[in-house]
Amino acid sequence: MSTKKKADRGNRVILFFGNSLTAGYGLDTEESFPALIQERIDSLKLPYTAINSGLSGETTTSGLNRLQWVLNQKVDIFVLELGANDGLRGIPLKETRKNLQTIIDQVLEKNPETLLVLAGMQIPPNMGQAYTKEFKSIFPDLAKKNALPLIPFLLDGVAGNPELNLPDGIHPTAEGQLIVRENVWSVLKTLL
Repeated sequence: MSTKKKADRGNRVILFFGNSLTAGYGLDTEESFPALIQERIDSLKLPYTAINSGLSGETTTSGLNRLQWVLNQKVDIFVLELGANDGLRGIPLKETRKNLQTIIDQVLEKNPETLLVLAGMQIPPNMGQAYTKEFKSIFPDLAKKNALPLIPFLLDGVAGNPELNLPDGIHPTAEGQLIVRENVWSVLKTLL
């Protein structure tokens, strides 16, 4: 992309901070939902640049470790999509909750004007019903506590559908990413 085209978008930044779901694991970068959000933004001629800061394998702990580096730029809207890898690895839920809260606190400490959006996540019941249920509750609880907009479930309409996921059954296909874009856009559009 040319520098001129980037400059024409204005200087407002939407940062998608997440794991492989944000990064678009197994797909071309332009098929990831942040890239699809940028296409939508461009078609509406809105002055925002979407930055994909998704890193495959990212947990809330590793996200917290790289957060300050990411916040070296001004961020107008910060979409927080972390936690799924914690759940799949059975990390204690107290730790996941604490890390997500610390990320929220540090983003707002760096720039109180930043609008945060929290992406809700669910996991398969491999870790037992109690763990699965409590994991799911982390996201609405934190959204309510911090008065943040919540994407109820990032993979709504995609999770569990073999036609919309790569053979691993976890990561969305390009078609699945289109649905994820709509899940994100339904909340994001109210902030633009």
